[in-house]
Amino acid sequence: MKVRTRIAPSPTGDPHVGTAYVALFNMLFAKANEGTFTLRIEDTDRVRSTIESENEILSSLNWLGIDWEEGPDKSGPYGPYRQSERSSIYQEKVQELLDQGKAFKCFCTPERLAELRKSQVLQKKTPGYDGKCLSLSADEIARLEENNTPFVVRMKKPDKGTCEFEDMLRGTISIDWDQIDMQVLLKADGMPTYHLANVVDDHLMGITHIIRGEEWINSAPKHILLYQYFEWDVPKFCHLPLLRNPDKSKLSKRKNPTSILYYKDKGFLPEALLNYLGRMGWSMPDEREKFNLKDMLDVFDINRISLGGPIFDVDKLEWLNGSWIRDELSVDDLARRLRKIISNEKDLEKLIPLAKPRMRLLTDYEKVTNFLFVEKLDINRDSFNSLGLDEISIMKILQFTIWSLDEIDEWNRDSIFKGLKNIADGLQLKLKKFLAPIFVSIAGTTSSISVMDSISILGQSKSIDRINYALTVMGALSKVQYTQFFKEYSELKS
Repeated sequence: MKVRTRIAPSPTGDPHVGTAYVALFNMLFAKANEGTFTLRIEDTDRVRSTIESENEILSSLNWLGIDWEEGPDKSGPYGPYRQSERSSIYQEKVQELLDQGKAFKCFCTPERLAELRKSQVLQKKTPGYDGKCLSLSADEIARLEENNTPFVVRMKKPDKGTCEFEDMLRGTISIDWDQIDMQVLLKADGMPTYHLANVVDDHLMGITHIIRGEEWINSAPKHILLYQYFEWDVPKFCHLPLLRNPDKSKLSKRKNPTSILYYKDKGFLPEALLNYLGRMGWSMPDEREKFNLKDMLDVFDINRISLGGPIFDVDKLEWLNGSWIRDELSVDDLARRLRKIISNEKDLEKLIPLAKPRMRLLTDYEKVTNFLFVEKLDINRDSFNSLGLDEISIMKILQFTIWSLDEIDEWNRDSIFKGLKNIADGLQLKLKKFLAPIFVSIAGTTSSISVMDSISILGQSKSIDRINYALTVMGALSKVQYTQFFKEYSELKS
């Protein structure tokens, strides 16, 4: 039996990281077993489904490196791969169930169903359909249909007993039939529900393994019953643990960004996001944290998935992304990616080695380097408050630096460093302490690329202009102060 897996996302919004997570493990399992991975679009929601959302799902999964052999964008023997284009198939299968007495038409209004549910909740009963339309006679059904009364089609199900099935990760699962609702199979608009369409499509498309999130465990009995009603073989089930927020709640956009587009626009690498999704409940045999898709494929075993709820922590994802940027991308590769998103490519190859150590996201590049390209920094006296130096000391450091930089004939990093190190030693200040106000003057912050490199790249004139502006911000030197500073500076140089 050739392994066939699938993912069936709904094009009703932004592509979800949970979709990518499930798609990744479906693809890995299929490829590891020399099988086929299929993508099918579940667009039976006529109101919310859009072609724009479908395109974003396809492009986002491709961006991550997730690929499929069959789908709406590819040819295949089991098409069409959009459920909206398969409605005649579902209509035919529903009619089979009606003819065999395994399904029935339900004419209950939404208002009645809402009242029923409210009553059941108040009585602390399991909410579900009460079977009212099961007892309708053929004459009553004919009369309702003549009056064009809207109806849905529901499946019949056992009143007693237990449904038992095997899960590849969880072993035997048992669910009592009294916990299962008489599921709607066909909606009033003639479109199938998820439950009918996916069972029909999974069978007709030859899907052998259904790998999906654990939120579908309680729906498995409905699906198994449909397979049995149609006398079809039941695929193997594998229910993956749900992605969770750091507080252990189900991953949701209320507490965490869930759109793949968010992570792409924010500056995450597709390799890093795919790596992180691969770590959600699964691990490499050697326990390494960083790995690529090929690494996973080489050793993939679905039984290494842990059932503990994997925590999707954006901070940890950022750390991993930064590690990928620093350790895995060459200057040329990083430059190629940055050119797609940055507005200023000046000195890009020169700046990348300086920016990389401070980057966790691709978008950090401009945050780290933008100060080099602005005409005037937005600084004031308060910008120097946290340096642990009094105002006179700051002004002295800035003025001494201006004189030192002005004396340099051969402008390079080594000459700049030598001159500033000599002043710091003469003032009996640790170099880090001495450089802090220069950092603020040159970059607007002490958290930036090396100040020596920054001064070197800015050039002599622009560097001196920036430090002069910072000195003005701190307050103009009096003639007495200027004379005293110059005397001290001359003594340091002698």
